[in-house]
Amino acid sequence: MDKNSTNYTFFFVFVLTLIVALVLTGFRQFTEETAKKNEEIFNKRAILLAIQDHLPGGKTVDELSDDEVLSIFDNMKKYAVDSKGNIVEGVDPESINLEKEAKKDVSKRKMPLFVYENEGKKFYILAVRGKGLWDDIWGSIALEEDLNTVAGATFDHKGETPGLGAEIKDNPDFAKQFKGRHILDDNGDFVSVAVRKGGAVDKVHEVDAISGATITSRGVSKMLYEGMEFYEPYLKSLKK
Repeated sequence: MDKNSTNYTFFFVFVLTLIVALVLTGFRQFTEETAKKNEEIFNKRAILLAIQDHLPGGKTVDELSDDEVLSIFDNMKKYAVDSKGNIVEGVDPESINLEKEAKKDVSKRKMPLFVYENEGKKFYILAVRGKGLWDDIWGSIALEEDLNTVAGATFDHKGETPGLGAEIKDNPDFAKQFKGRHILDDNGDFVSVAVRKGGAVDKVHEVDAISGATITSRGVSKMLYEGMEFYEPYLKSLKK
């Protein structure tokens, strides 16, 4: 093989390698962007479960297209709030990592709050996070305009036991119990909603616990109290 042929072969291999590298880089970026968008839509669907009874056209969350999910969020008002009831400027509420925030001291946390409006009604969606039996649990609580009545709730978990603690997500009847419950007592003081073992006695502020999942149920109660208490200063400011 003469020198020119060698140079040509080297150049051809170099160009081919470069093309393959560019194609792989582009494919990886496309895959990462697609995965990120899918995760974003998945998380937004989970939040919307808290207001499923009030979605446009009477649709369920599962019936919404991805574009409809994104459109609903685009039209929401979104805030990042701190434990003193202040709106934190310059922080994208949708980018807040709840797992990281939960590890911070309460005074340093920033939590998202979403305001959804439909057919003249306004709903405030709060994020909560806590601990179950084995690992993290979390959810979204939607309040009606009175900032007292629960319009809906949704829960998820990282590793609760199937058929027991995992029922906070897998059994829709558990979350449905929260609709109509109140987070304030008759004096307007915050009391949250408790998950009661043996069945709810106070039908205004309690729901039935999951049978056989005592620790997870207690975890949900603690998560709701501490999670919603964080938002109390901001909710009080709205009433003023």
